[in-house]
Amino acid sequence: MNEKQIVMRPIDVVILLKKITHQGIVMNGKQLADSLCVSAAEVSVAMERNRIAQLVDESKSRVNILALRDFLVYGIRYCFPAKPGSIVRGVPTASSAGIIKQTVATNGEQYVWKNSLGTERGQSIIPLYPKASEAARKDTDLYALLVIVDSLRIGKARERNVAIEELDKYLNRYASIKQ
Repeated sequence: MNEKQIVMRPIDVVILLKKITHQGIVMNGKQLADSLCVSAAEVSVAMERNRIAQLVDESKSRVNILALRDFLVYGIRYCFPAKPGSIVRGVPTASSAGIIKQTVATNGEQYVWKNSLGTERGQSIIPLYPKASEAARKDTDLYALLVIVDSLRIGKARERNVAIEELDKYLNRYASIKQ
């Protein structure tokens, strides 16, 4: 028997988030790869995993919003858990950035993706993929979604609830676009 179990990878989620940020503008594999600083082959393989997982349609052009939402809200913290590490300089994430930071008061906890060009110091969180901070500099909507996902991965109940509300706003906007 030569069959293998399909295993999702974090980049699969990042690619779907990137597709959502483009609000219905179709991006080919090369454009996705360039915008995320990964290879076109990696995008192709990731999209096939997403198709098998039913996170995109058969043509791999439309994200299955309900399935993605369920996966992010109920599964991301178990599939790709985040564990705070040492204090480093980096790019703020989770409850230390964006709308989550504006909405939820934290007890001084600061979370960052390790990056020498970062502006903050805090506990390091391994991002969903190694070039997250680089891709986030190019796309503020992708950064916002990655912050939301990190809040779902590591956040406490209040942070997770705010993250779910913000995620729903992005997903509803994407779903309302006719493709």
